[in-house]
Order: sequence, then C-alpha cells, then structure tokens
Amino acid sequence: MFAAYAARIDRDQPLNGLELGERPAPEARDGWTTVNVRAASLNHHDLWSLRGVGLAEDKLPMILGCDAAGVDEDGNEVVLHSVIGQTGHGVGPKEPRSILTERYQGTFAEQVSVPSWNVLPKPKELSFEEAACLPTAWLTAYRMLFTNAGVRPGDSVLVQGAGGGVATAAIALGKAAGLRVFATSRDEAKRKRALELGAVEAVESGARLPQRVDAVIETVGAATWSHSVKSLKPGGTLVISGATSGDRPSHAELTRIFFLELKVVGSTMGTKDELEDLLSFCAATGVRPVIDEVLPLDRAREGFERMESGELFGKVVLTTP
Repeated sequence: MFAAYAARIDRDQPLNGLELGERPAPEARDGWTTVNVRAASLNHHDLWSLRGVGLAEDKLPMILGCDAAGVDEDGNEVVLHSVIGQTGHGVGPKEPRSILTERYQGTFAEQVSVPSWNVLPKPKELSFEEAACLPTAWLTAYRMLFTNAGVRPGDSVLVQGAGGGVATAAIALGKAAGLRVFATSRDEAKRKRALELGAVEAVESGARLPQRVDAVIETVGAATWSHSVKSLKPGGTLVISGATSGDRPSHAELTRIFFLELKVVGSTMGTKDELEDLLSFCAATGVRPVIDEVLPLDRAREGFERMESGELFGKVVLTTP
C-alpha cells in the first residue's frame, strides 16, 4: 500500500528522512482492527518523529501520522483515538502508553491497524477531513481548556501563537463554549483570522492584554512563557502542552508564580472519553476544525513543508483515493 513514512532520522533537516512509496499492509492480530483511511491530518508530532523525538531508529521505517478517520472492517465510518495502550486493550496491561508512530505504524497510508478499543463512531455531521483533525490537536486543546484549566462559560483565556493546530482549536472551542478568548501572533494575517474565528481581541506576541485572564493555553514555550505568566490573574492557571520555540525560557518567573499562587499544569493529548465528548461537542454546536489545506497523500511532502514553515493557519489534511 502507498504511504508516507520516516526512512531516516535527521535532527537538523527532518524532511530529508521523509519518503513516499509502498509499504506492507497491516497484518491481522488479535484484539486489533484494520481501518481504510479516508483522511489523516498532520501534526508537529510528525516533524518531531522525523527528528528522532519519540521515535527510535530501530523502529524505522515507520509510517507517520497519528490522526485518521475512515471505514472499519464492518463498513462503519470511524475516528481513531491515537493513544495506544492507555488501558491495556490490544497490547497487554504492562505496556506503557504511546502515541501512534512511536511503536506502531501510523495513519499516512491507505490502511492502518489499531486496537479495536481505539475506534470510535464518526458523527454523521462531520466529514472525514474534519473528523481527522480532532484526535491530536483538537483533543489536546479540549483537555487543556476543559479538564486542566477548568474554565467555565464567561471565563477569560489567552491563547498563544494563533495559527497552530492546538491554538486554532482552543480559540474555536473557547468561543463555542462561551469563553472570552484573547489570542497572540507575530503575523497580522493570523491575528485577523483569530478574530474571525471568535477571539475578542488578537494582539502582537508579547503585547499587554486589556485585562488579565483566568487561564493561558501555552504551546509556544520559551518565546512566550514570560508573557503567559504575566497575563494571568492571581490564582490563574497556565496549561502547557508544547514548546515549539524551545523549552528553556530566559525568565522562569518563579517569584510571580509563587507570589500570585499561579498554577502550571502540563497536558498531553487526552482520553478516549474526552475524544468522544469532543466529537459530540462539535456535532452539537456546529464548531468545526479549521483546515488550511487538503492534499492527496502522494503530495504529503508539500504538507510537511507547509507545516515546517509555520505559514499555515489550522490543519493540513491528507486524503486517500
């Protein structure tokens, strides 16, 4: 079957390790099911995999891709939960959890095999392309907002780095849930898009907000860390799920954190139950993933290049024939 896969690890030039071509189709195994992929979305996790983060060289070649929606062996339209081993289903109770492509072949292919437990029904209201955007970036944003930040309708939230998959998801979900959302970006066009998506105000990175907020959604890391901490109300919560600009800020702001009793919470992906709730939330409210571009799988390299450049707003989705 045709696939986009990591053939080599290159920490400095990750796309040098990306190959497109034929790979073996999944083999049947107890407790697992094979899904015919209709759509799969790109995540920064895929670029990190090409750099060797979370992907060991002895696992190569590895088909990339965490997210997918497709049709299962019984003809049902489904969405995949991409955390493997979260409950032991399909892998045994002693195997630690992993994300697809860390141990098991991913979704940038015509077919993918996952534990049967990891398959959820796709709501009829969502297209395959829309549903394929949800299991990583959108699930991460959902958990950050509603589980780890614990915000409620009427609360205020700052989303750093409008344009990325998690950030755009947080803006759209926050708006749909009745939050007062502020956003930042270095790019004027992305700030405008953030306003169109539902932010009440979008400012340049590092600019003072008109008010302090109840929570900050942080995925940028070192470049925005100090601004994130300074933007919180006393007792506020900073939730971090990534550090695309690096994980070593020049100022940790420790004094401000303890003096104002701020909470810093790490967040990674989400649970199957949270994904089910997210699917229902999107179906019920009409909120939909922001898709920057849809490309056929054989043009996957273009999608990777676009994501690496940082020029996109929302998700890049790959489709199979």
